[in-house]
Amino acid sequence: MEIRKARLQDASDIYELVNSLSHDGTLLRRAFPEICENIRDFTVALSADGVFRGCGALHLYGPHLAEVRSIVVRPEAKSKGTGSKLLQSLLAEAEEHGVGCVCLFTRIPDYFFRHGFRVVEDRTALPDKIFKDCQNCPRLYRCDEVAMARGQIPKVSILGPRLQAQDLVRLTG
Repeated sequence: MEIRKARLQDASDIYELVNSLSHDGTLLRRAFPEICENIRDFTVALSADGVFRGCGALHLYGPHLAEVRSIVVRPEAKSKGTGSKLLQSLLAEAEEHGVGCVCLFTRIPDYFFRHGFRVVEDRTALPDKIFKDCQNCPRLYRCDEVAMARGQIPKVSILGPRLQAQDLVRLTG
């Protein structure tokens, strides 16, 4: 199995896989232009013979926070370690960038517990995520996802009401 950064040529496979799980609410629907625009956030898994098996994205908010998004594998790749390899690759990428906390929102928290994530009881502790996505989400007032994080919950925010960007720059050097 090969795990690598996505290329624009992977956008169609990512789009189809992510949106195949949007009808039941497992993942939020993503537009093809959005996938293309954010292709550098994605990592893909390929079988030994080069067949697309899954994807995941790491969205960087800043040195204080990143988010694992759209992590999903095809049915034939489930229970074969594909998801774990994708997740480990995304976490290693966050570490390379020096990110202090990685968050995600999920309906399968047990899977992420095994990878060092813990439940964040108060979603407002992640204001960058809230301000970027949640305010525009069709499930804003009926969200059934569990907020989780790995690492220290940041005390700063670029998009939210905590600290302004200039304070973040001052704090992170």
